[in-house]
Amino acid sequence: MKKKPLPDLVAEKGQAAIAKALGVSPAAISKALNAEREIVVTVNRDGSMTAQELKPFPSQAKRAA
Repeated sequence: MKKKPLPDLVAEKGQAAIAKALGVSPAAISKALNAEREIVVTVNRDGSMTAQELKPFPSQAKRAA
């Protein structure tokens, strides 16, 4: 198993290939890249891929009192 940031993997294999491997549209990959979302892709030994987004918790900004 190897973990790689989404932009690095797209640079290596191409947007369409990564989208197909993750079961999403190329447009979804493009949108994630443009939004600079912190997505890490796990490449399994069999070549399958899964992805997780790293987000701060809590994700909403604190409200002013």
